[in-house]
Order: sequence, then C-alpha cells, then structure tokens
Amino acid sequence: MVKLTDDYLNNKAAFTAAGITVPTYDQDKLRTATNEHPRWVHFGGGNLFRAFHASIANTLIEKGELDSGVIVADTYDNSVVDNVYKPFNDRILRVVTKADGNFDKELFASVTESLFATPARESDWKRMQEIFKAPSLQVVSFSITEKGYNLKTVAGDLNDITKADLAAGPAAPKGNMAGLVALLLGRFQNGATPLTLMSTDNFSNNGDKLKDSVLTIAKGWKENGFVGQDFLDYLQDSKKISFPLSMIDRITPNPSETVSAKLKESGFDDYKIIHTPKHTNIAPFTNTEEVHYLVVEDSFPNGRPKFEDAGVILTDRKTVGEADEMKVTTCLNPLHTSLAIFGSVLQFKSISDELQNKDLVGVIKQIGYVEGLPVVTDPKVINPKEFIDQLVTKRLPNPYIPDTPQRIATDTSQKIPVRYGVTIKQYVDRDGFDPSTLEFIPLTIAGWFRYLMAVNDEGEAFEPSPDPMMDDLKKYVGDIKLGEPTDVHAHLKDVLTNTSIFGQDLYAVGLGEKVENYFSQMIAGKGAIVKTIEDALAKHAK
Repeated sequence: MVKLTDDYLNNKAAFTAAGITVPTYDQDKLRTATNEHPRWVHFGGGNLFRAFHASIANTLIEKGELDSGVIVADTYDNSVVDNVYKPFNDRILRVVTKADGNFDKELFASVTESLFATPARESDWKRMQEIFKAPSLQVVSFSITEKGYNLKTVAGDLNDITKADLAAGPAAPKGNMAGLVALLLGRFQNGATPLTLMSTDNFSNNGDKLKDSVLTIAKGWKENGFVGQDFLDYLQDSKKISFPLSMIDRITPNPSETVSAKLKESGFDDYKIIHTPKHTNIAPFTNTEEVHYLVVEDSFPNGRPKFEDAGVILTDRKTVGEADEMKVTTCLNPLHTSLAIFGSVLQFKSISDELQNKDLVGVIKQIGYVEGLPVVTDPKVINPKEFIDQLVTKRLPNPYIPDTPQRIATDTSQKIPVRYGVTIKQYVDRDGFDPSTLEFIPLTIAGWFRYLMAVNDEGEAFEPSPDPMMDDLKKYVGDIKLGEPTDVHAHLKDVLTNTSIFGQDLYAVGLGEKVENYFSQMIAGKGAIVKTIEDALAKHAK
C-alpha cells in the first residue's frame, strides 16, 4: 500500500504499481521557493481546486514555467485545512474518471502551504498578511461558490456580517470579502504592488461580482473613516488591481464511495472519505471528469504564470463572455435542465442513467444540435459542436459523476430565462429564423409544467426540488388530474405570458400553443410523458 505522504521521488515504483503518476519535482524545494517568492494564492480548498487548479500548477511546475507552488487559503471550513491538507503534506491524488470505466490517477505536490485564513486563527492570518505584502505575488484566484461573494440579503440590503465588518473596519474582519479587502489594504500600505484577483467560480460575470463586493467593502470603510480615497483609487485602477472574467467548466462532485473502494483495491492507503462537522465531503483524493475548460480574460498587471501551457485559454473580455453564453444558453445548461425535468418525472436517480435512454438522448440532441447550434454565438476558442459532442458522449454518460436530475432541477424557474429564453430571443431577432419552428424547447417547457404537478409518469406523487417560485407556480397546475378533461389554456396562459420566466410572451412568438399541445398530451394518463417524447421524436427527429 502507498500513502500520499510517502517519498514519491525515491519510491516511485510503489506508486507506479498502484497506477499513480507522480511528480518529478521536489516538494520541499518548491516549498522553500514559495516562501521566498509566492506567486499564486487560491481561496477555496475544495474539490474543484484539488482537481483543476492544482493540476494547472502541477503542469507548469513540471514544465519549469512556475517556480513556486500554490498557497491554499480556506475561509469556510477549518477541517479542510486541518484534516485533508496538513496530514497529507498538502498533497492531492486526482482521479480522472472516464465514461468507459477507466481511471487516470496522478499525485500533485503543487500545493506548498495550506492556511485557514481568518483572524480567528492568528498565526494563519499573520501569514496571509505577509504573503499579500510580497511584491512577487501575481495571482489570487477563487473557487468559493457564488455565495462566497455575497454581501446582501434576499431583499437586497447588506447582511448583518457585512454591516458589522463595515462598522468595525479592517482590524478583524468576519466575512470573506472584508477579509480579502483587509489583505489588499496591507498590500497597498506596503508598496501598492499590482495584483490580479481571478474568480473562477461557475457563474456569469464572476469577475464583476468580485469587484463589486470588494469595492462595496472598501467604500464602506472609506465612509467610516478607516481608509482614504487613495486606497479606493488603487482598487479601481486596472493597471494596479484587475478582476478578469472567466468561464470554468469541469464537473467535480464530492468524493465517490465507488472510487474510494477502487483506490483501496489498487493499493492506495489514503482512500477514506472525510465528512467534516460543517458537512464538507472531501478526501485525500478527488474524482473528476476528463473534459474541462477554463477561459480567462488576459488581464494580469503584475504578470502571471504561463497558464496557456496548462490548457487555460487566455483571451479578451468579449470572448470570455461569448464562451460563457455558449455554455449557459446553448451547449450545456439547456440540455442539463431538460434531463433534470424529464429525469425527475420519469424517476431516474442519476444523469448518467438517463444517457442510457435513447429517447432522452434524442431530446437533448435536438435541443443542442438542431435548435441551439444554428443561433449560438461561436466564441472561436471553443468549437460549440465539439463541446456538445463531448457532453453527450463523454461527460453526461460518465457513471462516476454521481449527479442527479433532482439536484439540477433546483431553482428551474430562475434558470429558464437564460437556458431557453435566450435561444428563443435569437430566433425572434435574427433574420431567417422563426421561433415557431422550435419543437423540443417547447416540449421541455411542457415537461416542466408536468413536473410542477409533482406527479410522476406513473401517476405517483413526488417531491419537486426547491424553487423560490414553486408555491406560486404549483397553483396553476396543482388541481389537474391525469386523464381528466382539462382547459389547458386557462391553466397555463398566465405563466406562458410571463416574460420574467421565459423572456418572451410565448404566445406572441408562436410557442404558447405548442407548449399547451405537448402538455395536453403529457396529462393524458399514466405513461403519457414517455409516449409524448416518443411521438415528438418520431415526427421531428432528423
């Protein structure tokens, strides 16, 4: 059995016997170099970082293009640092799982320091302050989820933590963003060296969201007399502090029990999954898919590692936006949502199982290839058709990516305007395109209404996924009974004309009646959803 902490340089054969690729560089020497000239700090030590960012660093270190390691700073869960990084010498075993069942296993030693970066842990906080003062520091990246940037309540007011941070000033911040701004203040006061703050969280306009949060804290501190205008000028000067946009795409779920068992069988001793008191699921290993993308706006005022040599696409701001729009509105998210809706009402328990159903595959191919591709904005740096090809043949069928239709179905009412409304609008706005020719987007919307009934295709009740509009929407369809005469138009018209959900009045663009027709078929009785999909494919599939 081999352990992560074993001497991989002098005991390479044991790792090879376990099917694990190891680094050729010396982690101790790398750690010394990082202490002397830190270049890259990453906030968020979770599974995405362990599978993706640590791999980028590992590749560049192997190529001799990065002369220090990554310093990981977690602010949410101290157990991640204390139980997953430090006991394993900050090393990571990444397992790339493939749709054919094979694994690629690689040990990364690219992380050279792990810190729980809050003032509550004084020694780690002081170390972070030192690192941020270093002129050599070039990049601070983030994978803390969209919630990590949030400063406001649902009503749009500043939340209590933010109010307290603004009142107390930079001495002992409580929130993520206040902590970051306090560290930036230290950098400003010690030479005002440039720096890039690079969000790699999976939501649109992520760099702008980060910038807005940073400036909200800084302006509040200025109003309360803690900082001067010169600090705000520093943060708002793109030649000093940049907030590039990015588009990231790599499914990295919680550690898999199946992968854990296979690692044990292969001779790897650190296979146990850790469940922390804060409900973080993490392990000495991380499992992820083989396909991945990171597109980043090339704005690095203090220089940067040669990210492009590790597969990162560096480009301009407009292209990042186009790549994100391609993914979110055409080539991934609309297909995912269709699988989520139909998977839930057809009682599937995993997305990968749905990919074994030829009719559901037929539906998402129609949405992606036939209805989406003709109007997608091609970002050029990623081929949209090849993106869908990979999604359908490699990514969604991967049995080791344990995603569920029920999870993807969460907040569907909030997703539809982007995932389908944008394509509908393209058909409305572009010459030569008629939205009334769409078939499988309205089929999916009809499926969503059928899902809102909270009755599956066998006529049994089920619990829909959380959605902020669920109570309002269910009242339109909650009284419908399968197989009974129903005035579908009366039930659906108020929703189908709701532009906040669809981006359009669907009747005005020739789709309202199609949705009604498909929905009427789906409520005909037990098994009607399956039959409606089969009939639609038989009529329209090419």
